[in-house]
Amino acid sequence: MSYRPEPAHRHDRRERVAVLLINLGTPAAPTASALRRYLAEFLGDPRVVEIPRALWLPLLHGVILRLRPRRSAAKYAHIWMREGSPLAVWTARQTEGLAAALAARGHDVLVRHAMRYGEPSIPATLDALRAEGATRLLALPLYPQYAAATTASAVDKVGQWAATARRLPELRFVAQYHDDAGYIEALAATLEAHWLAHGRGERLVLSFHGLPARSLALGDPYHCQCLATARLLGERLGLAPQQMQVAFQSRFGKARWLQPYTLQVLRTLAADGVGTVDVMCPGFAADCLETLEEIALEGRAAFLAAGGKALRYVPCLNAEPSWLAALAGIAERHLQGWDTRVTPDAAALQARRQRAIALGATG
Repeated sequence: MSYRPEPAHRHDRRERVAVLLINLGTPAAPTASALRRYLAEFLGDPRVVEIPRALWLPLLHGVILRLRPRRSAAKYAHIWMREGSPLAVWTARQTEGLAAALAARGHDVLVRHAMRYGEPSIPATLDALRAEGATRLLALPLYPQYAAATTASAVDKVGQWAATARRLPELRFVAQYHDDAGYIEALAATLEAHWLAHGRGERLVLSFHGLPARSLALGDPYHCQCLATARLLGERLGLAPQQMQVAFQSRFGKARWLQPYTLQVLRTLAADGVGTVDVMCPGFAADCLETLEEIALEGRAAFLAAGGKALRYVPCLNAEPSWLAALAGIAERHLQGWDTRVTPDAAALQARRQRAIALGATG
């Protein structure tokens, strides 16, 4: 068997603990060619599209990848930030924030991020962590609710890398955090801040990413975990059931998906005389195409066209301090038993970094 290149073992080298944040991924640019590469990897994952390969791959490469990239590129162009794709920008900032939060709690760990599809890739990032001396790794997919198409696919990719590694690190995975108290609190704090700044809508719609309806029968807990998140958030905010509506977005293809569909819910609310709605997407850790374009633009247009007066999109958790604290708490619990104490050398390095950050902020 051929193994991946491995850094030479050094007896005097300190072994490190690492946390790897994993997000879905994003095209490198809002162009048709970049979208074609990204969608080929994403939609080619058998975890994502559970159709026999002999049927799906000819359709994917013969039809979908010829038509969809140009349309998707135009949508990405609407939401592209100066620094790049919103999902890439926010995931990088979450990585920096988590590293700082864990350091503030006395942990000396390497914190990096990777994308399941696109760059930085999971294998390349794991190679880099091994080169830095990481021998213990916590993989933390940024999916609050577990689904085979997301969490399991991320774990698959880590496993594929591990199958070609000569020296395996100790591996741990976070499967879900849909009911984590810190996560629920971060959602509530984000909503409360939004309401304070913009006023409170007549109805709160919690829009989660959709999945084919058969995923529930096949054993995914995703649907139930979405409902649990909504229930816990509603209880924390003191909302009555009729003040909040759960919906599912991003349907793909003609199959029946988890219902009700978000656009359908928005149109119905408007037709029923609800003038203002707040829409939040708790299943997304960072703003992306599905939130900024599909909800904030398409969802708003659908609601207004059906007679609604105002749709206020509530941004994702992104790099909010309450979310970074929650993320640090999740990581901290799963790091228990591994030595992450700050050594004198590491403490001095952290102090130098903090001084550099302070000087940069004031210079």
